[in-house]
Amino acid sequence: MSDLQAQFEHTVATAKDLSQRPDNPTLLKIYALYKQATEGDNDAPKPSFTDLVGRAKWDAWTKLEGTTADEAMQAYIDLIESLR
Repeated sequence: MSDLQAQFEHTVATAKDLSQRPDNPTLLKIYALYKQATEGDNDAPKPSFTDLVGRAKWDAWTKLEGTTADEAMQAYIDLIESLR
């Protein structure tokens, strides 16, 4: 396991301990970076337009298409650290 992977996993495990709940756009960014880091480019079917939350998550993840896992992990770590 790389140092980046270990740091990412530690950050994921402690992200729920933030002193304040991030706003919705930031939560979407956290979600998208996590999905990109762990699963890569989004190949899931686009949710129905009536599924507003699912659609927002899908859109946020899809915007990161082409981002490498390492880039997404580092961005996730940086974002969570900026919220502490």
